[in-house]
Amino acid sequence: MDQHAITGSRIFTMTADNELEIKEAFQRAQKAHNNKAKLVASLKNRYVKLEEKSDFHEEFLRCLKYAMIVYTREPAVENVIDFVVKFAVSFETPVNDDEEEEEEEEENDGSFLNFLLNFLLESHTANSHAVRFRVCQLINKLLGSLSENAQIDDEICERIHEAMLIRVTDKYPNVRIQAALAMARLQDPNDPQCPTIKAYMLLLENDSNAEVRRAVLSCIAPSAHTLPKIYKRTRDIKEKVRKLAYQVLAEKVHIRALTIAQRVSLLQHGLNDSADSVKEVVKVCLIPSWLRLLQGDVLQLLHRLDVENCAETAVSALHALFSTSTSSEDILQNGTKLDERKLIPVEDLTCENVLYWRAACEFVKAKGDEGEELLEKLLPEPAIFAEYLYSYLKSVPLLTEEERADMTQLELVMTKEFVGQQLILLVGCLDTTEEGGRKRVLAVLQEMLLLPNTPLSLIGQLVQKLVGVLHDDQQRITVMAEIISDLREPIIPITECVDENEKRRKQVKLAELKVCIMECKQELEDCISREDFARAAELKESIAQLEARRSKLELEPETDHIKEQRVEKNDPETLLKCLTMCAEVLKQMNINRGICPTITALIESLILPSVSNSNSAVRNMAVVCLGTAALHSKDLANTHLVLLLQITQLDEPKIRISALRALIDQLLLNGLKVLQNKPSDLLDSDGQSEEEESPVQNILKMLSEFLDSEVCELRTETAEGLAKLMYCGRIVSAKLLSRLVLLWYNPVTEEDQRLRHCLGVFLQLYARESRTHQECVEESFLPTMRTLFNAPATSPLSEIDTSNVAELFIELTRPSTLVQPSQGVRVHDSLAVRLCNEILRDVKAPEVRLYCKNLSSLEISADPGPANQELQQLLSEILQDVKDKFCMRAIEKVFNHLKGNQCTKPSAPQDAVLTVVDDNAINGTNTFISQRKASTAKTTKKSCENKEKSDESDEENVPEPVPPSARPMRRAKAAALEKTKQDLTSLMNKEASS
Repeated sequence: MDQHAITGSRIFTMTADNELEIKEAFQRAQKAHNNKAKLVASLKNRYVKLEEKSDFHEEFLRCLKYAMIVYTREPAVENVIDFVVKFAVSFETPVNDDEEEEEEEEENDGSFLNFLLNFLLESHTANSHAVRFRVCQLINKLLGSLSENAQIDDEICERIHEAMLIRVTDKYPNVRIQAALAMARLQDPNDPQCPTIKAYMLLLENDSNAEVRRAVLSCIAPSAHTLPKIYKRTRDIKEKVRKLAYQVLAEKVHIRALTIAQRVSLLQHGLNDSADSVKEVVKVCLIPSWLRLLQGDVLQLLHRLDVENCAETAVSALHALFSTSTSSEDILQNGTKLDERKLIPVEDLTCENVLYWRAACEFVKAKGDEGEELLEKLLPEPAIFAEYLYSYLKSVPLLTEEERADMTQLELVMTKEFVGQQLILLVGCLDTTEEGGRKRVLAVLQEMLLLPNTPLSLIGQLVQKLVGVLHDDQQRITVMAEIISDLREPIIPITECVDENEKRRKQVKLAELKVCIMECKQELEDCISREDFARAAELKESIAQLEARRSKLELEPETDHIKEQRVEKNDPETLLKCLTMCAEVLKQMNINRGICPTITALIESLILPSVSNSNSAVRNMAVVCLGTAALHSKDLANTHLVLLLQITQLDEPKIRISALRALIDQLLLNGLKVLQNKPSDLLDSDGQSEEEESPVQNILKMLSEFLDSEVCELRTETAEGLAKLMYCGRIVSAKLLSRLVLLWYNPVTEEDQRLRHCLGVFLQLYARESRTHQECVEESFLPTMRTLFNAPATSPLSEIDTSNVAELFIELTRPSTLVQPSQGVRVHDSLAVRLCNEILRDVKAPEVRLYCKNLSSLEISADPGPANQELQQLLSEILQDVKDKFCMRAIEKVFNHLKGNQCTKPSAPQDAVLTVVDDNAINGTNTFISQRKASTAKTTKKSCENKEKSDESDEENVPEPVPPSARPMRRAKAAALEKTKQDLTSLMNKEASS
């Protein structure tokens, strides 16, 4: 009996010592300054000496549970978690030895790691989101801390995989983040059916929390299957997700794994991103990474981008690369090899090196005086470059229709045109202040415009550079008019055929001369016989003259006569060149200059006749010229406005769009007053007049009908034009605004990204601009909602989420969003009256619930006054008639707000509050004890807003942390967690003493 007592006493003492040792280790681990390696070594030595380890396991878990119930990222808790991970991983041994003894020892040592993993896997289904979060965090850290050649039991590994696949669908973002990170070493990139890869791609595509998407991006393995999903995140709505996506592509994806379209899109969107941090990542990480993979060959990088089809994107990428270069010599040596004339030899010109040359010159010139010295090393004198450009453009062949069918010939010419285009753009970098070089450049540009083999694609740029060198408007107009005249009416040699009457006259003259000669000879003989030698001498001289005249007349060739004459050319190519020149000049003219006689002559002789040309390209360019010219003269606009209106309805889509742009520009510049002098029988969409409607109404009606056009480009152009007119205040129309909102939501326009982007930006800017605009938005609210509610089931509008539309209108009309807040009655106050009246129309209508919900979301002023009393009266009437409990609660909330009796009680807690932690609290049967208020039990559905607020997230193992959520903590939860906010020791001591 004594021996048994002694033995029992020893066991009890050992257990007590173990408890003190473990508790002390956990207490010290909470402090950041303590050396965790020493704590781990000390505790491990204690653990190894024990023969019976169950008591150690039990006490270890008891201490660990105190940390696992804390959801917030307290430093003390994080230190404990790190300590636990280091302690568990310390039992891992290398698997290089095959001796049986070491294997047995490894199994014994690894039993604690397996024990801890088993405990965590049994706890991952706990009711508390804090426990689920800590479970996933511990598994993530454990797996991440194991060595590369670590081995885990297959069964445990499979259970981890299954558990984490469940947890990546957890309600709380923090849990999903840790679960996603934990599965990083469990994915198989080579297996398209890998469950982890599928879960990752699902999260990237559909998870609403940006931090979850970032976590997945940080650990997903790029492959042919996952690359499209990673690439798509570069267009994510959140800046940090886009930034991380570019970092992943730069660090983990080879440039060859991307298509040309993807490379160009990455550079285009990245360098033009609205966030500076994303631009910086593309500039500092992505482009240099691609360059390193290509051994620093810039020209090879440009070749990978196919610069012929994305010149401006390639130039932006080069400018970004130049901005990060440390010395100017890098710009000189990397891409261009100039000869002693500072030119690239014509035979060495390629699309890549000429684009690099242009980008380098533009970048250096943009530096101003700082880059003047370097620019002199990159470009020759203007006169030398002008001759170089002229010689190259003369070598561009002019293909016939048969040669155009040969793709090889066509590609060669297109390449030459691209090189010529880049050389023309280099003219803008030349120093034309010196008169001699300037005159030579002007002469060469004019000669190139007159060359018959100058491609049409280069005409516009040649005119831009020519107009840029000339600084006076009148000189520009005169020079271009002369070029247009020489191009359209060139001097052509004309051959005149010899007339038959001329031939007869010549023969008659020859016959007359022969007769005269014969008569003179006869008379000469008579004079000689009479010995009248004086007369004979005269006759002899006359005969000689007549013989000479006859010989001259006989020697005259009977060929056609050639003379020079101006001939007017009306072929489509010539007209397109002339119209392009005319359009460029009109664009560069001062808007206040007006129309001079030279321009008037061009309009009468060139532009107006071309409007009715049979060639659609000619007609389109003529409409562009006419619309541009009309901006310079109101009289010209009034004269040809009807013509533009007819074209918008009757011609081909491309030409209709050009006419519509001209019309919108005219209304933006001169307003609707330009229509006041027009007759009221302007054509409507059916080509018929409506006398009862004004011209303005007809125009708006026509534009409204264009919004329903089946031609996507016409619909988009109309929507963009109306948005501009409304934003500038030229049009104030609630009906048109309603149409634009419906068009933005319409599923038919889902693929039209330009339309959606334009309207999305417009609605925000328009509503924030002024109170007048918000009143227009308010007026369009109910018509828009009625349209949606009354839409038939077959209409695409029936698929639109009406609650989302209503929320948009409420956000657009919030007084707090105004750029300049206004005084007086709020827009939400008048909107509340409208909603109340709409509810009272039919309190049993299905949309009443939505309207009541919207009422509770409005920022209504509680200041006493007539408006307040009127609204209270309407709400009282609604409370008497409405029977729906949801509606009644929403109305009562607004009613109390108007009376100033706002509820100050905190909202019911939505999260479980942990109050008691038992030794067996964490297990597979979810035995955590939680308390909820009675009101929480009654709540059957949480609003999306409350759910979003409760979804706090952290960013562990994600590159950039963000500040924690600003959601105020509920008092019950705050009271429960206040005890563990700084230190877990007090709780541990209290539990131990009890």
